Amino acid sequence: QVQLVESGGGLVQPGGSLRLSCAASGIAFNTHDMAWYRQAPGKQRNLVAKIRASGGTNYADSVKGRFTISRDNAKNTVSLQMNSLKPDDTAVYYCNAQGFITAYWGQGTQVTVSS
Repeated sequence: QVQLVESGGGLVQPGGSLRLSCAASGIAFNTHDMAWYRQAPGKQRNLVAKIRASGGTNYADSVKGRFTISRDNAKNTVSLQMNSLKPDDTAVYYCNAQGFITAYWGQGTQVTVSS
């Protein structure tokens, strides 16, 4: 049974930082590309950052220079360090694991940026 469990969301003031983590089980973690997506109310789910099994990364333009994705293959975890947060970053953040055929999703964690 595949599980992706996110943690680390919460309420933060503009300019603040949060670190999201996703613990994966039931998959061969080191063979999967891992990513973070987010979905704001009334909007579609969009890619925030991806880290490939090879270690290569890519980011949405809106978060470049502020967010950093990383993975620990020994612990089967992927993290998203979010700095200089803005109100527009408010959304539910989802962890994603992409295998050769199948994609898996976590349940999501809420991030709210507000003063």
